[in-house]
Amino acid sequence: MRTTLVTDYLEKTAERFHDKIAFANDNFSMTFGELRNISKRIATVLAECHFFKQPVAVFLDKSPNCIAAFMGAAYSGNFYSPIDVNMPVSRVEKILHTLQPVAIITDEKHKVQVEKFADDCTKILVFEELREKSINENLLINTRKKIIDTDILYILFTSGSTGTPKGVIISHSSVVDYTEWVSNKFDINDRHILGNQAPLYFDLSVQDVYCPLKTGATTYLIDEKEFVFPIKLMKILANKGVNVIFWVPTALCMIANLKALKGNILPPLEKVLFCGEVMPNKQLNKWRSSYPNAEFVNLYGPTEVTEVCTYFPIKRQFADEDSLPIGFPCENLEIFVLNESDELVKDNEIGELCVRGTCLSHGYYKNPEKTAEVFVQNPLNNAYPEIIYRTGDLVKYNEYGELIYICRKDFQIKHMGHRIELGEIETAVSSLPEIHANVCLYDDKKNRIVLFYTGNIEEKSLGEQLHKLLPEYMLPNKRCRLKIMPLNLNGKIDRQELKKLL
Repeated sequence: MRTTLVTDYLEKTAERFHDKIAFANDNFSMTFGELRNISKRIATVLAECHFFKQPVAVFLDKSPNCIAAFMGAAYSGNFYSPIDVNMPVSRVEKILHTLQPVAIITDEKHKVQVEKFADDCTKILVFEELREKSINENLLINTRKKIIDTDILYILFTSGSTGTPKGVIISHSSVVDYTEWVSNKFDINDRHILGNQAPLYFDLSVQDVYCPLKTGATTYLIDEKEFVFPIKLMKILANKGVNVIFWVPTALCMIANLKALKGNILPPLEKVLFCGEVMPNKQLNKWRSSYPNAEFVNLYGPTEVTEVCTYFPIKRQFADEDSLPIGFPCENLEIFVLNESDELVKDNEIGELCVRGTCLSHGYYKNPEKTAEVFVQNPLNNAYPEIIYRTGDLVKYNEYGELIYICRKDFQIKHMGHRIELGEIETAVSSLPEIHANVCLYDDKKNRIVLFYTGNIEEKSLGEQLHKLLPEYMLPNKRCRLKIMPLNLNGKIDRQELKKLL
């Protein structure tokens, strides 16, 4: 059977590894056989309600149950949208107002919470009741015949620059395309145990969910509270036998900064992949020193391209102050860089990274205006319709033909008559040994560059060292030392929160 839907993965793998653990956390585990069984019970209920190609919200803790709810929606021909149970009610209401789900899957623990924001048109389904229902195989077989690979699999709501959540639409075909590439490229197989860091409502979790469904690997779902104690975390991962991780750089940096890599017990990591932010080489070099035989890969890609569109296997040495390339395009997609005239860049020219391929999102849910802004006709092709995604990220090619990430297009500023990429300043600051984390923002009202940082460096020393790394016009006009760098729900540095301090 040709794999066109993600449920095809689960069907095949549940036959091969019926009793093998698919997903686990500290509380319980679920085998591939159990996952298929529970997913089909959930799907039967949804199908019997005559829901098809409709949004289903999932309001559950990060757990194997959450993934069963995802697959239940998929088996029934609907699409899921995970919602963080700790998200402020005001944001949940904004998401639900856009999504208007036909059902919300939750559990007894969160039922009362859901009842407060679910409207009368939304059916509340309780997980403990769903898993006791009977499977109607004929109904699901007939439903499967109606689903095609370009149908929606999930919608992830991203923060958006305006503070209004945007629902990114991703299809089965996009996830299958990505899963095939990432599992084959990095040889993920049934002997691997993945240590999941990202929340399940964050796109960085996609390979932690779908690689096991394809390959028979196991994913251990790490509770976010474990990242507060890095040394303890590393021991837990060692005890679980975790040998593959795909994390945001902030998590990796925290472990390096707090010297958790010096512990007596370290997990048997073979592959360390990271994505979502710029990875400072200073902390990366500490990881590479502790794991000299591991495979390290820098990946890049926004949610709109199904997580990843470029990758860079790290083979050579990089100085702390160097920029780490984002590398080369993944298989079955095209990357090109356009200047302000919508022409391909030349030589050392900086331009906007654009993507085309199966990986592309269908756009933003119920937001045609925003969709039309960034999902556009390829300006290099006037012969037939061909949609590309304009990422808004500025990049350039280095002397090796590798892509280098510069910054967001909206992080490019004009200051003192110069075009400045704030990401370049951040890279310079990150190279200083006493710096743990940093962010540069531009204060438009006062026309000044503001640096926020954490670390043990003295103010005078910071100024002196930056003078050696940056030209005068790029030096931050104000430097703010913080005890803790604020993080958003995805574990990234919260730039919106820092803007309030300007």
